[in-house]
Amino acid sequence: MRKRIATILAAPQRGEQLQIAGWVRTRRDASGFSFIEVGDGSCLANIQVIADQTLTNYGDEIKKLSAGCSVLVTGTLQESPAKGQAVELLASEVRVLGWADPETYPLQKKHHSFEFLRNISHLRPRTNALGAVARVRSRLSYGVHSFFQERGFIQVHTPIITTSDCEGAGEMFQVTTPSAVSAAEAAAEFFGRPAGLTVSGQLQAEVYAQALGNVYTFGPTFRAENSNTSRHLAEFWMVEPEMAFCDLECNRQVAEEMLKYLIRLVLAECSEDLALFDHFIAKGLLARLQQVVDHDFAHITYSEAVEQLLQSKHSFSYPVQWGGDLQSEHERYLTETIYHRPLIVTDYPAAIKPFYMRVSDDCRTVAAMDILVPGIGEIIGGSQREERYDVLVARMQQAGIELSGYEWYLDLRRYGSVPHSGFGLGFERLVQFVTGMANIREVIPFPRTPGFAPC
Repeated sequence: MRKRIATILAAPQRGEQLQIAGWVRTRRDASGFSFIEVGDGSCLANIQVIADQTLTNYGDEIKKLSAGCSVLVTGTLQESPAKGQAVELLASEVRVLGWADPETYPLQKKHHSFEFLRNISHLRPRTNALGAVARVRSRLSYGVHSFFQERGFIQVHTPIITTSDCEGAGEMFQVTTPSAVSAAEAAAEFFGRPAGLTVSGQLQAEVYAQALGNVYTFGPTFRAENSNTSRHLAEFWMVEPEMAFCDLECNRQVAEEMLKYLIRLVLAECSEDLALFDHFIAKGLLARLQQVVDHDFAHITYSEAVEQLLQSKHSFSYPVQWGGDLQSEHERYLTETIYHRPLIVTDYPAAIKPFYMRVSDDCRTVAAMDILVPGIGEIIGGSQREERYDVLVARMQQAGIELSGYEWYLDLRRYGSVPHSGFGLGFERLVQFVTGMANIREVIPFPRTPGFAPC
């Protein structure tokens, strides 16, 4: 029976007859046999295969194996005399499933830059670092569902194609059809009104929160924003819970609890991959992650954050002033230099936040929060939503939003409105924080950025 290498190495049964399938990492020859390192992607480690010269295809196939070739190996698991590995597989059969030309195969046994690997995104998951990212990402995704399902949240699949611009920033990709002359004509032709790819599932999640209580959505989102930075993507994934009868403080507690839950999960279940990142990608990563789960997050208001940044006398590229957005350099200074841990900033100026955030009693700020983490900056953004019909209408009119397109949203305030709140976790930023990767393009399988969509 074929087994995954991770399963074999987790509980090796010496003397067991088994079969593995994978890709050759390296091959070296000794007197009368070959050592073949085979990996199958189930874990960081490879398994060493001993192929004896008595095998029928030893001369014409096994000795021609090179990096990238795929093989199916049958053999006996035995104690390994070599250092660094407990067991090895003594092959009774090595069957070559697919050849890889050693002259053209781009993944040789040497260091490859992440920039180079981005241009071969169809092969880069075969590398140690990108394979480890994929495994950690998968476990974090599983953890998101586990966290919410264990707490009684109901998953909602919100639409990818939407007629509502949640953020109101005009950064939606328009949905068109090939026969149309313009985006507007295309949308009218198919949906009867302009439509675009979603920038957030929040507004639709609010619909279900005010019927089912606590819900969450986890799906792809899109921003037509011309930002070529290490923190931005045109296509990315968002985790967006929405909770009825929940104010900003309740929202903050759920967000902090979720982050700690997810980090504990990968620390426990992805230790081998995280050790790779700690050693080669971001020194001290494991200690930083452990600190997150061991300590409460710091908490200040936006006004306090601005005051502390001004008092620091630090020279920022972007000036600090009340009423302006906190830039990444400001967020990182707060978390890395002042607080040395994740930081929750609340009560932002109403003028720089979207229309749906609840206006505070001072009429200058809204019940918003951002969670900032060292090395990344903002990782979560959320708020208590404006549940008061008249206040919401005034905010939308002030923002120049056409009310007729949001009658369904206003209905939620007309019929049994309740206090409710939610947040959005940028999933790639979470993966970036957990792995220590410097560029967000390395933590999504197929990055899409301005001018870049290779496959």
